[in-house]
Amino acid sequence: MLQQNYIQPNWPAPNNVRAFTSCRSKGFSEPPYDSFNLAQHVGDDKYLVNKNRQLLPNYQNFIWLNQVHSNICVDLDINEDVIDATLQADACFSTKKSQVCAVMTADCLPILLCDHQGTCVAAVHAGWRGLANGVIENTVSKMPIHAKNLIAWMGPAISQRHFEVGKEIKETFTDYPQAFSQKSEDKYFTNLYYIAKQKMFDLGISHVFGGEYCTYQQADLFFSHRRTTHQVANGSNSIPTTGRIVSAIYLD
Repeated sequence: MLQQNYIQPNWPAPNNVRAFTSCRSKGFSEPPYDSFNLAQHVGDDKYLVNKNRQLLPNYQNFIWLNQVHSNICVDLDINEDVIDATLQADACFSTKKSQVCAVMTADCLPILLCDHQGTCVAAVHAGWRGLANGVIENTVSKMPIHAKNLIAWMGPAISQRHFEVGKEIKETFTDYPQAFSQKSEDKYFTNLYYIAKQKMFDLGISHVFGGEYCTYQQADLFFSHRRTTHQVANGSNSIPTTGRIVSAIYLD
């Protein structure tokens, strides 16, 4: 469901759970970050990014991670006083009211988690490296909730038809052959949504929602690093530059 400049998960979360993914419009950033870019690390004007961040619901309680495609998950309840981007991690969780768990993406898969009782929430940055490194498994193991009591929503990511990878990435996910369709002898199209969903099923999370968006194809809604890379390769002399959306969740 699209509401103003945010997508709200279509999932049966408790009433006290607030969750959303931002879209790319209605912000202050200039092209090529137009216009609701929320990342400070991509070359955008930091003043404009801060203005964008202040438009976010509950913006005062965001902790912005330094995402490095790892499997590291941090407990924000014991890191609530850190300075933005000093926490090197790709997932986080919290049991405290109003503490926002958030991850930024521009093709990678954001996953939001909560329990049926509304006592704990988490956000996961799951690109192919994070999935391979076990970022979902590590996050679920760190949360003070049994996996069977969790529900998950997969936010906007690049879809299979636009995510071409080499043979080495396919061989990284030998347990998930259904996630790959062959393009040529050594090129494949990869389904991040499928891999993530199966991993969550294997952990015991049976209620998994989302997975219907494509950051590459829906250029009016989302930033896409791969789309920008292809645009550069097809005629521009500049380097690939784009913004980031955010997926966030917190307890009200």
